[in-house]
Amino acid sequence: MPRKLTQAPKDPAREALLAAWGYMHRHPMLAPLASLMFMQPDTNFRHCPPDGRAVVFTNGELFVHPTRRLEVEEWIYVFAHCLLHLGFGHGEHAEIDGAWNVAGDLAIGHFLDQVKIGRPWPDLMLPEGYAGRDEQQLYRRFLHEGMPTDIANIGTGAPRGRDLWRSAATQNPGWYGNHPPNWRDALAAGLRTAVVVAVEVAGGHATSLLDDTAKLSLGNQARQWLMSHFPLLGALAAAFTLVEDPAMCQRMDIPIAAVSELMKEVYLNPHAMLDEVEMRFVLAHELMHVGLRHDARRQGRDPFFWNVACDYVINAWLVEMGVGRMPQQNLLYDPQLKAESAEAVYDRIVTDRRRLRKMATMRGNGAGEVLDDRAPEWWQSGAGMDLDAFYRSAMSQGLVYAESSGRGTIPAGLAEEIRSLAQPPPPWDVQLARWFDMFFPPLEKHRSFAHPSRRQMATPDIPRPSLYALDEERQARTFGVLLDTSGSMDRLTLARALGAVASYALSHDVPAARVVFCDAVAYDAGFLPTELIAERVTLKGRGGTVLQPGIDLLQRVEDFSPDAPILIITDGQCDVLTVRREHAYLIPQGATLPFTPRGPVFQMAKDGAASGSPSGKR
Repeated sequence: MPRKLTQAPKDPAREALLAAWGYMHRHPMLAPLASLMFMQPDTNFRHCPPDGRAVVFTNGELFVHPTRRLEVEEWIYVFAHCLLHLGFGHGEHAEIDGAWNVAGDLAIGHFLDQVKIGRPWPDLMLPEGYAGRDEQQLYRRFLHEGMPTDIANIGTGAPRGRDLWRSAATQNPGWYGNHPPNWRDALAAGLRTAVVVAVEVAGGHATSLLDDTAKLSLGNQARQWLMSHFPLLGALAAAFTLVEDPAMCQRMDIPIAAVSELMKEVYLNPHAMLDEVEMRFVLAHELMHVGLRHDARRQGRDPFFWNVACDYVINAWLVEMGVGRMPQQNLLYDPQLKAESAEAVYDRIVTDRRRLRKMATMRGNGAGEVLDDRAPEWWQSGAGMDLDAFYRSAMSQGLVYAESSGRGTIPAGLAEEIRSLAQPPPPWDVQLARWFDMFFPPLEKHRSFAHPSRRQMATPDIPRPSLYALDEERQARTFGVLLDTSGSMDRLTLARALGAVASYALSHDVPAARVVFCDAVAYDAGFLPTELIAERVTLKGRGGTVLQPGIDLLQRVEDFSPDAPILIITDGQCDVLTVRREHAYLIPQGATLPFTPRGPVFQMAKDGAASGSPSGKR
């Protein structure tokens, strides 16, 4: 007789906790904050004290008591209290001590008393005489007069304990790390949404703030759907302001949608004739451009063609994940491209520029959707670096949350791309060193007494052998260098490239390299000792750029090994190359090749720093 399965007993305490947390994600004012936070029971009481309820950290982690039994309304009050600590900017104070924590608790307590969110615990008593004062006034009063004795148990931590803590740099680095989101902006977005819904309630279009039938704009409905049903983009959806002004969209030539990374704004044209489900797709599409850092990854490519390549990849992923419905305005979609990166798609489609000019993005024909016109260097320092880090962190943490919550399936290519964005690429010279390692493994050392022997002070009478590499093995190690000496090549770039090549060749026991200069014609410099490549090379040419003759020269000369690889140093302003042996490219940062490379491409930054990762196929 088959064994009867028994249903696991219900846990009322856990159900109340989860119901209250779900309320946070539905409340229009608190949902943007809740979508950016990570709530978890503190099973070992490492952060939340046994006599407390919950504590919150400035990086968005919320630790709750694992076994405390509270009603749903009481948990709602606890969660709202912790979320407002961050939304009110209490974590930005220079010194988060007990006095500042209590000042924040008082301000939040009086605010919740006015807006009527949740129900406070029975022993909570808000003292008289503190209402209407902000945190700074209360903090200065406490420092001057001392902490009053009638203030106790007004926070969610232990009685007379703290419930707000600054997160350490090493604490859970996978959750926002040192670049938390702007909590004030998230609360401001929630307040704006709450005001819109309140107007709908007053006008009779909705019965309450939580009424799903409230007539929000299509963009706000799509944003709420993303925050509650698609955690991958929840943090980005909460962080961006939606601009749904038809006059502005007409003035900016935005027929459907566009996005500004710098202003953190998504422009949605209400006259695009979209329904709510299509608007979800459009909003997710624009946020994916930002989260996947498409504008920062353009690296000198044609802006419109690059946007087309990114659209193909994004649209295929969104269709596969079932996020909304793709509008019928002839958007770019090819299911065969969903497994490829935007860089690979660009290399495939850029050869047919005439056909590409007829294609349309959500900005229309010939226009890209990312509106920012900042120089790439702006994203590498100061505010640009902080904003870039936030976008990368929001996307990577959205992936973690999506995978842990089990809401849908993330395509493998998209997950891999998000994870790669979270990891800084290795420096170009490290990549070049690895390329040398592939072709020039360490030489086997041979033992010999023919060379002057080594003797130790402890045993001077005992000769010891020396280790050396056979000359014939060293002489067989070589490679080719095709150097673009056209007028467009910068001399400083040439010097850095040759210096790096010489350094790694010496470290890999390569005695000489076959060097060919090439601009309009090829100049064979023969085999040059590696230690002299960066010192005594006299450049020839400096005319136009035709590199194929130099490639053909290296592939046909008899005294150059057919197994030796070729390193091509160019600025990318060259003809299409056909190379029939192992090879790689070394180009300046931001440069691109006018064809699909079959070997790895190393990009050297202007200051010699690292940039990018190898592209192309081996």
